Amino acid sequence: MPHADAADHAACRAAIRDGSRSFFAASALLPARVRRPAYGLYAFCRLSDDAVDDAISRDRPAALARLAARLARIYDDAPSDSPPDRAMADLVAAHRLPQALPAALIEGLAWDAQGRRYETLSDLTAYAARVAGSVGAMMTVLMGVRDGAVLARACDLGVAMQFTNIARDVGEDARAGRLYLPLAWMRETGLDPDAFLANPVAGPALRAIVGRLLAVAESLYARAEAGIPGLPLDCRPAIRAARLIYAEIGRDLERRGLDPIANRARVPGRRKAVLMARALLPFTAGNGLARPDLVMPELLMPGSVMPHRIALPLAETAFLVEAVAAQPVPVPPAWWNVPAQVARVLDLIETLREREATVPAGP
Repeated sequence: MPHADAADHAACRAAIRDGSRSFFAASALLPARVRRPAYGLYAFCRLSDDAVDDAISRDRPAALARLAARLARIYDDAPSDSPPDRAMADLVAAHRLPQALPAALIEGLAWDAQGRRYETLSDLTAYAARVAGSVGAMMTVLMGVRDGAVLARACDLGVAMQFTNIARDVGEDARAGRLYLPLAWMRETGLDPDAFLANPVAGPALRAIVGRLLAVAESLYARAEAGIPGLPLDCRPAIRAARLIYAEIGRDLERRGLDPIANRARVPGRRKAVLMARALLPFTAGNGLARPDLVMPELLMPGSVMPHRIALPLAETAFLVEAVAAQPVPVPPAWWNVPAQVARVLDLIETLREREATVPAGP
């Protein structure tokens, strides 16, 4: 018995349409069986982000506690009275989504609430793994794929997108008192983090750091493509479109002279249409899943040529892949196994009775 109705799904669709034009454009290429739960997932992620951002500083711990409680209710099959919560409860039940994945997202939002800064690229990757790699892993599960190598590449894509967002939003974040660039990188170029926040200027040092972060993102985009052939055939164009559109944000930033202070990079609608058409073309990324023996370097180095045939996840995203592996999907009994099928039907009847008992009687 689903919790979400047509109005709930329409509200979730509106949330993604208004909140992320790039993701909404790419999602149009998803098959209907994935697109609707993807809208629900995005709406819940958006709700979570807004719940923390909209709370004033002293109330953010309470907002995070309420968010954790809402997630617990979803996994107890008793969602709060909200379209994203109901849609999320349905997809959790339908796809056996491990709770560790949305919990990782909430942990990343808690880091935001704390105003945490990131000393190294690895530290920043750990943050991106939570707020974006988790979403890549959840989307992969919604597509019916739980293979570890494919999940690792989905996490790569999420982290790459987050790095692109960080590069694009440096100016906007600085004006809000937020800083996500690796502090070690800033000091290496002679840029004092606090002085930059007090007066954000796109000088040569900042441009070099932004270009360096985009180079790492580009390496991750290339790695992520190796996982696309592991997705269902009808899901591949949407994921490739998302990869192309987000990477184009970085290219637009480069065309603007790597200045995220005076400009906000964007991808015009016409260019998105071209990239979406390109995503529909036949595509092969090579055998990106066949070399689990290759060991990931300590971390991607900007400008380096990274091999794409790497099955191991980044160290910072490995916990997401492991969470899916730890919760396998039960295989239903074969049709000829009559006793098991009878037991399954009885379990369903008992579940329906329990739900009916919790519904208040009408007038």
